[in-house]
Amino acid sequence: MRIRQVRPSHWTDASLLKVPSYMARLTGMCLWGLVDDEGRSELRPELIAGAAFPGDPAITASEVETWMLMLDEAGFLTIYTVAGATWFALSRPLVTQRPTVSEHPAPPVPESSGVFMAMGGAGERARERVQAEGAERAGLWASWAVEQEGVAPPERPLLLDAPPIGCPEHPHNRFTLDCGACGTARRRHDLWLTEQRYAKRVEQWERSNDTEAW
Repeated sequence: MRIRQVRPSHWTDASLLKVPSYMARLTGMCLWGLVDDEGRSELRPELIAGAAFPGDPAITASEVETWMLMLDEAGFLTIYTVAGATWFALSRPLVTQRPTVSEHPAPPVPESSGVFMAMGGAGERARERVQAEGAERAGLWASWAVEQEGVAPPERPLLLDAPPIGCPEHPHNRFTLDCGACGTARRRHDLWLTEQRYAKRVEQWERSNDTEAW
């Protein structure tokens, strides 16, 4: 039985940390134990899904393909095709005591993620899926930004539509002597504002009842 050593530098590997998906990073960590001593293995998404996430039917081969492509683009591993089969090799495999020479072909140089297309179009589907998800999220963020940054037009103050507070001779209620007509106009003005404010409160109450009814 051979023992592999996980060093602190593996957990902080730059290529692993820059992968945008948490599930892709977790898949990369699981690959440390699924490859041979030189970090190579045949790329079979269904087997990786079963070995890395046993008993989880939600993890599909298609999702593993997407995560493998992310890991390849980040430089955590290299995906390549040799003799009609698709393989991958980790850039920094774990250190193994008394390692055995790999029986899998070494990755050609400088071939990389482009050969993921050899998996029956899986690479193309994975790339399109990642781009579609990114575009969808960008659209959602854009809509959210418009809603947050949008400013509603100001509501017209009631005072602009209220009756005058004075009589025709004193339209602004500025006078030195008492004026009965101004007093009447002022009461009419106050009554109108009170009715309008009460109507708004009743309208808000009616709307809240309609919402609760649904």
